[in-house]
Amino acid sequence: MFSKSRINEPGPAKEPETSKVPEAAKKPAVPGLDTKPSMPKAKPPASVLSSDLTIVGNLKTSGDIQVEGTVEGDIRAHLLTIGENATIRGECVADDVVINGHIAGRVRGLKVRLTSTAKVEGDIIHKTIAIESGAHFEGSVQRQDDPLSGAGSKALPKPIVPEATPDAET
Repeated sequence: MFSKSRINEPGPAKEPETSKVPEAAKKPAVPGLDTKPSMPKAKPPASVLSSDLTIVGNLKTSGDIQVEGTVEGDIRAHLLTIGENATIRGECVADDVVINGHIAGRVRGLKVRLTSTAKVEGDIIHKTIAIESGAHFEGSVQRQDDPLSGAGSKALPKPIVPEATPDAET
């Protein structure tokens, strides 16, 4: 009923079965393409905009941004960190916003944190907010379940002004 296995028996060494596979079958069909499953890539570090950098224009990323310089435009990111000496003139939208410096514009985020060195001049739309003692804030604060959508913000409609008709000359 039971038989003795030959694996542990001494004898002439045999090459493993995998060595009998032809060389052409071992190589990937496309050069440079590895068929091994790759490990998940690590999250890249935050992009840092240095203190001597001034950007005029909008920034958009699905990653993290740390601003130490000046940005004149809107910023959209996953995690946005505004450095202590940084200045932003525009709208900041991120899942997490940490403000140490100066923002002149609207801030929208799931989590917004104003540290003691923060100076914000504009409205904050948030899901959760933390304001440390010493932070400077001028504007309104509004809580929303989905502040990133931009819907439901307190944007007032433009007033309807009747067009002036030129007087007819007689």
